[in-house]
Amino acid sequence: MRLDGVRSCYIYSGPIRRALHRLKFHGRYRLAQALAAWMTEGWARFAMEADLLVPVPASSARQRLRGYNQAAMLAQALAERVTIPFCPRALHRVRPTPSQVGLTQSARRENVRGAFVADPQWVRGKRVVVVDDVCTSGATLEACAAALYQAGAQSVWGFTLARVILKGR
Repeated sequence: MRLDGVRSCYIYSGPIRRALHRLKFHGRYRLAQALAAWMTEGWARFAMEADLLVPVPASSARQRLRGYNQAAMLAQALAERVTIPFCPRALHRVRPTPSQVGLTQSARRENVRGAFVADPQWVRGKRVVVVDDVCTSGATLEACAAALYQAGAQSVWGFTLARVILKGR
């Protein structure tokens, strides 16, 4: 099944892009709190409703390399602000995937197909919002949604700080 929709707070450019790069690639994990504050404004603007906030799981190699999962940090800080349960155990990455950077939309979908599995005990009958830092093609969020629906989720939305505007769209 597909995502019910994706909401992104900002366009991935300028100060948002720089802040996310610092968070993701330069170890500036303290930025997560400030970025989550911006996401909270978007959450209210979009009137998002959920029973659970679930981060996009990082591969174990990426998590070891960075020392943290930026999506989980954003989701946890957002969950505290909007008082919705944060549930990182609901969704797991079951195989590593190469970086999506530079891949076409169809290659991105193929790259993440079957990469995630969800735990029914956490998601069955729930309205789940999957949190990530950036949405480019939506392939990762769609792969997460497929796993969550397979585990019995009632609905699945994606929520990101930023969205890449692809040429030709």
